[in-house]
Amino acid sequence: MSIVTPQSLTRTVLDFLSESAGAVVLENGAVAFDLAQSKYSISGEYNRCLLHLWSAERNAVRRVLDAEIKNGTLRLEVQRLGQARPSRLEICRERDRRTPTARRTTRAAYEQKLRRILERHFPDFKVTKLTGGVDLEKSFGPVYTRGVIRKGRSAFALLGVNAQETQASIDASLTLGILWLDVCRQAQVANVLVEGLKLFIPNGRSALVRERMANLNTDAAKWSLFELDERHDALVEIDCADRGNVTTRLVHTTDDHAARERFTGSIARIQQIVPNCEICVQSAAEIIFRWRGLEFASARLVGIAGSFQSVEEIVFGVGAEERTLEPANESTFTELAHCLRDVRHPYGPRQHPLWRLRPERWLESLVVGDVSVIDERLQPTGRYSQVPAFSASDRAIIDVLTTTLTGRLAVVELKADEDLHLPLQALDYWSRVEWHHSRGEFPRYGYFERRELSAEKPLLFLVAPALHVHPTTDILLRYISPEIEWEFVGIDERWREGVKVVFRKRSDAKRRRRNAGASGSSDFQLPIAT
Repeated sequence: MSIVTPQSLTRTVLDFLSESAGAVVLENGAVAFDLAQSKYSISGEYNRCLLHLWSAERNAVRRVLDAEIKNGTLRLEVQRLGQARPSRLEICRERDRRTPTARRTTRAAYEQKLRRILERHFPDFKVTKLTGGVDLEKSFGPVYTRGVIRKGRSAFALLGVNAQETQASIDASLTLGILWLDVCRQAQVANVLVEGLKLFIPNGRSALVRERMANLNTDAAKWSLFELDERHDALVEIDCADRGNVTTRLVHTTDDHAARERFTGSIARIQQIVPNCEICVQSAAEIIFRWRGLEFASARLVGIAGSFQSVEEIVFGVGAEERTLEPANESTFTELAHCLRDVRHPYGPRQHPLWRLRPERWLESLVVGDVSVIDERLQPTGRYSQVPAFSASDRAIIDVLTTTLTGRLAVVELKADEDLHLPLQALDYWSRVEWHHSRGEFPRYGYFERRELSAEKPLLFLVAPALHVHPTTDILLRYISPEIEWEFVGIDERWREGVKVVFRKRSDAKRRRRNAGASGSSDFQLPIAT
């Protein structure tokens, strides 16, 4: 039997958290911290294991007495400072805390409720199919209830998600709805036309889905979005064409030169330990240091208690971990820096956590160096990475925002691994950029100074390794509005050694608009590789 020591507890917690970037921390059954937006530090010094958690809303310090990992959850016995009685803290990789039985019960009840709603609100249609079964071959899990309603020779695919599912699952429902529509069309009998998709979202939670649906091809299918109030069995159709109440905003750019001047001392100190690291200006009061895309330190201005003055502070750590750099732990920071340089390079040990972490950021660091490697039309310089774009309660981060040589805006979305949701996620970012561009806001917020932007709608580039493209990507791209000019760029699998394009697929938006205007129908042929 192993002896529990503060050092062993510290190692257990650190190892778990290093693999749990999006974990949530629960105290007394309620979510106290979301590590996607919060920070932590852990110390095993002075014969105590102390866990410090903080966010913009709250701050907590707990002494860890015992730790157990079970079913993807780290269960900690902790003690509040100043209190004798211990309590329980849980750190969960899974955001949905319901038991499998509870999830099945909720989904089965929702399926019956949705059937009743359909029969009441669509009395002329017959529900011919309704299921929540798993079909992994076609990417369908148990989260969504799928079905078909039919009237004569007309039919609609439908998909619903209950209010107990996570917001991420609700936001992803349109992707699965499009795939379900395509499956229904392939399976339809000869004399029945599956005209489109009806999507059912919980009341008050459809904002992101509505924005995405507004940019789909209305010639390809009839799209209908409904909000369902499960408590009162109320159904309201949402008008996706009405974009008058879009709540999206930009963050003003920061004077890069002034910020670097302000942090000259911190930059020199970090570069002495990690030469050639990436320096990214986060705001006027913070800069970030990265090595091949992985953030390992930051310098920021912090206020001095009892005065209006501020001083520079350097913090370090990977992921949500964060420690203030002090003489006592400088050796720990140096050890982390040396480990990064030894591990995080193209030929490093692939199984090491530091090599595997943040692959998209690694790819982004290569693309940002010269974005014209993606397309020769793109301006090699004067680009922005990790651009915040807020919409409703969602905070989107655009990988790369740049322009062509002729001044046309271009959105570049990068994925290093297979991702089912890449097309609609990229569509979401394009939509926000187009919204602000149409209102002339980029120059007003300090973007692309001394450069005249074209009035044309932005280009959209989707970039992924050629052998890590999800098989459903072509289907999803087929349903994007022909008004959006997109290009899918497949890159060599060895992109860490240097980004090389191996194939392209283009929407050919102009040709599709011309064909649609001439024939009254859209062109559904998949673009060919060039």
